[in-house]
Amino acid sequence: MALVGTTASGKSALATAVASRRGDTELVCVDSMTVYRHMDIGTAKPTAGARAAVPHHLLDLADPAEEFTVSEFQRAARRALADIAGRGRRALLVGGTGLYLRSVVDDLEIPGRWPEVAEALAAEADRPGGPALLYARLAALDPLAAARTTEENRRRVVRALEVTVGSGRPFSSFGPGLTAYPPTRFVLIGLPYDPGATDRRIAERFARWMDEGLLDEVRALAVRPGGLSRTARQALGYRELLAHVEGGAPLEACVEEAVRRTRAFARRQWAWFRRDPRVRWVAPGEDAAAVVHGALEGDGER
Repeated sequence: MALVGTTASGKSALATAVASRRGDTELVCVDSMTVYRHMDIGTAKPTAGARAAVPHHLLDLADPAEEFTVSEFQRAARRALADIAGRGRRALLVGGTGLYLRSVVDDLEIPGRWPEVAEALAAEADRPGGPALLYARLAALDPLAAARTTEENRRRVVRALEVTVGSGRPFSSFGPGLTAYPPTRFVLIGLPYDPGATDRRIAERFARWMDEGLLDEVRALAVRPGGLSRTARQALGYRELLAHVEGGAPLEACVEEAVRRTRAFARRQWAWFRRDPRVRWVAPGEDAAAVVHGALEGDGER
């Protein structure tokens, strides 16, 4: 099964508590940034104590200088799930990176990357009238993919064209897209989003991280041989503090921006997860631990 929710929703603590009590459950972390080694405080990576109490999978898979893709995550998740099942244990996926989760629960066919094609398309999109021309090109090559997006969604248009041109097959042929929610063998449990409480927890958590040494962690990352990859640099909190460490931006303003962006990210996560009709949301006043425990009692991989 999978436990989903926004950042700062308490899902990791809940999952650890339930798995610890059960004794037969291992956690599979679904997060695009906890895959990076040495990025610990600002990713809310499980503590050493939590990892000693309950086995955690898919943490510390890559060096911060490396790009890490959803395809690599999907392969690692498949191996972890097979290993857990092979030992007669139960797997509980927990995290808030929606695309990574969908890659596992829906077994997505993920297209490859063609960097040179993408670079050329991005350069074309930067020219006057470029986005409209690219969208028209996509409409001609893959009408279905064009119908699933808009001219304003530059990133999506460029990606669809990258795959269509690079692979020689329409982007839409790789599956129905993320707007389809097919049956899955996984039970999905969600922790509901409370904007006020989440905003408060995000601010309090970031203040705690700063006290725990997040700025020093970012400084150490900034001077590592090889630096940080484009993907790692986008991690919330790290991105803003790097502006202070490398660019001299005022620290207080960087902290405020990190909190603001994290709150906006939580809203986007909620918008993503609430569209999925398969998620069973924990009701207000309901015992979330009991709901998760009950779902884990289901048969097979559910």
